[in-house]
Amino acid sequence: MSDMESHRSGQDTIDTPGAVKGQTVRRGGGDPGSRGRTTIADGVVEKITGMAARDVAGVHAMGSGMSRTFGAVRDRVPGGTRSGVTRGVKAEVGEKQTALDLEIVVEYGVSIADVARDVRENVVAAVERMTGLEVVEVNIAVSDVKLPDEEDEEPEPRIK
Repeated sequence: MSDMESHRSGQDTIDTPGAVKGQTVRRGGGDPGSRGRTTIADGVVEKITGMAARDVAGVHAMGSGMSRTFGAVRDRVPGGTRSGVTRGVKAEVGEKQTALDLEIVVEYGVSIADVARDVRENVVAAVERMTGLEVVEVNIAVSDVKLPDEEDEEPEPRIK
């Protein structure tokens, strides 16, 4: 096999001590899926976390009252910087682990302890399944309770 043919086939013929002359050796060894590095941005983990937390019964909204108000205005501005799904979520992402902080508003009448446990379970399952990162902690701050007769704090649109 000529040198050009061996390069086209993705294999090199090399002489190494103890090897049979002309033996074919593959370079780069190992599973192709393990070559290289994958990095996951904080925002990706925040979106997954926000979606998983909102799926839990008893979670009315994410974020504090002020962040929800500002977020509602920001969502209406074209090119707004932060997605509504990440409101109330902060992620710290390392190479193999992540830590999450959530701020939630719960519905009146639900067990806050049960909702917090369900949010933790759902978030950990979603983040670990989708990213492969180990979730080392999920800190939850309950900033408000949504009463049945309260209106949402989103401002009225100025134009209709």
